[in-house]
Amino acid sequence: MSTNRIQTGIRFEPELLYKITQVAKANKRSLNAQLEFLAMSCVASFEQEHGEIPIDESALYTK
Repeated sequence: MSTNRIQTGIRFEPELLYKITQVAKANKRSLNAQLEFLAMSCVASFEQEHGEIPIDESALYTK
């Protein structure tokens, strides 16, 4: 199955990972979905305060 999502590797302290996993379960989300939700909430909050972050289309899928 093809997807436009980029896989990343994120490191967490074990206690924080456990707690985020418990939050995800309480919200009936996977860990990945919870982290994506938190990231989107963070960006939305930042953009509300500072304005929209412009997207450089040429940099989206480069490593």
